[in-house]
Amino acid sequence: MATVLSVSGSPSATSRTARLLRHLDADLSAQGHEVIPLDVRTLPAEALLGADFAHPEIVRATELFARADGVVIGTPVYKAAYSGLLKTLLDLLPQFALTGKTVLPLATGGTTAHVLALDYALRPVLSSMGAAHIVPGWFVLDRHITAGDDGGVRPQRHPPAPPRPPVTSHPCSEKRCP
Repeated sequence: MATVLSVSGSPSATSRTARLLRHLDADLSAQGHEVIPLDVRTLPAEALLGADFAHPEIVRATELFARADGVVIGTPVYKAAYSGLLKTLLDLLPQFALTGKTVLPLATGGTTAHVLALDYALRPVLSSMGAAHIVPGWFVLDRHITAGDDGGVRPQRHPPAPPRPPVTSHPCSEKRCP
């Protein structure tokens, strides 16, 4: 099966983004994939902000990207864009770090006003990094993610819409069309 790198660009250890990613990781693992979680917040700030390409932790993160068949990139949306923390890492990766890889962008946010951040902020960066296939991203509202007692996440599943009543008559069917 595939090796999937699951990258959390959230600055918080208890964020909904990180919890949602770990939930997805468990599903992918259950399907037989090897999942490698990478929380960008655990990388040294001085290496990220100082653009220290040679720092051992940055080298390790770069190697994880190279090893992966697919990448899930999760980020909270702030000010209609992906997190600055995620940007610091993406800026340190080789220009074509995603070449040949399938990428799933995932974002969380407080309102639907941020839904376009995936397509207008994150997708162009992933594309410029050579991703072979960027699947349609997921945007999940914060209020649709609830923390479980175990610290995991329970995404809300919306019930299907009720069936529409059948159309019994239409003006055109009775020769009364305008």
